[in-house]
Amino acid sequence: MEGNQREREFSHWLCNIEGIGRLTARKLLRMAGSAQGVYEMREEELAKVLSQEQLKRFLEARKAGGVAEAYRELERKGIRHYPASDPLYPSRLLEIPDRPEGLYVKGNLPEEAVPAVALIGARVCSEYGAYLARRFAAAFAEAGVNVISGLARGIDGIGQRSALDHGGATYGVLGCGPDICYPEENRDIYERLAKAGGILSEYPPGTRPRSGLFPQRNRIISGLADLVLVVEAKEKSGSLITASCALEQGKMVYAIPGAVNDALSRGCHKLIYDGAGIAYSPEILLDEWGLSVKKMTNLSGKTKIGLATDLDLVYSCLDLRPKNPDYIVRKTGFSPAQVSNCLVELTLRGLIRESGRHYYVKDS
Repeated sequence: MEGNQREREFSHWLCNIEGIGRLTARKLLRMAGSAQGVYEMREEELAKVLSQEQLKRFLEARKAGGVAEAYRELERKGIRHYPASDPLYPSRLLEIPDRPEGLYVKGNLPEEAVPAVALIGARVCSEYGAYLARRFAAAFAEAGVNVISGLARGIDGIGQRSALDHGGATYGVLGCGPDICYPEENRDIYERLAKAGGILSEYPPGTRPRSGLFPQRNRIISGLADLVLVVEAKEKSGSLITASCALEQGKMVYAIPGAVNDALSRGCHKLIYDGAGIAYSPEILLDEWGLSVKKMTNLSGKTKIGLATDLDLVYSCLDLRPKNPDYIVRKTGFSPAQVSNCLVELTLRGLIRESGRHYYVKDS
């Protein structure tokens, strides 16, 4: 165990040398056999791999020392570091191309024996996408499936919050240091993940979020999962990068279809056209995966709670896509006043809600 601890310390040291990225670190590790071995390499050996500037920074970092103390400071922040050689390093990541050579963790690592799904999608999502992210994540949580995502705004955060709300474990893979919550609007999820899941990153603490880091972390999201589910995505979306990584890693990819003319579903439709599985419902998906979940309440059941015929007709015109009163007037043949009264009554009963000025959706 002491050997593992020392290797974690030296790996953390190596990851913090500015200008030495994971590809260069990987070359050094192959030459030396371990992070401690890299630390002890002779200057002439280092010069075969490192540029002059990299070599200068390496030697400065080695001269500064403090390897063990730096790791103790990391642990005081509630963060641990696992090199790829560590027995606790996730086995799923060992199997992927371009694995992280080290992984920072705040909270816990995903349990090896527990199935995991990456639930991902658009940052700017529709009400339809948000509803399905919540519904699928809730079903995964109830079935005991870990939810992996990127803690991003939109589908990622909505799904992870739903998994937490339903007692599930979820893990956020960041495109910054594990000590930085990004975006700040998901601070509540970030704090909960440290207790009911974990926050993971290949970047050391203090690494600020940058646009180039997020596509890189996508391979880790898919790598930690057995299956990737794309809830909603445009034709050119970061979610498709994750799906592509998943296919390269030999993982199953599913997508949720939407309206054929909806830009937010074009990425999903492209995946389905290219052979991805169609996620009709969480129950069917879990069944195909050989898992089960408690039967979830069907939203349509709300229409049977003693609604009068006119209320039922108006309610049946609505779904998760916003509709205005004019649309309902055309569909039902009711007068504008009659439709307006029905909308007010359905809103008061908690069956629908206003999603924008004079636009209504079923309340999920």
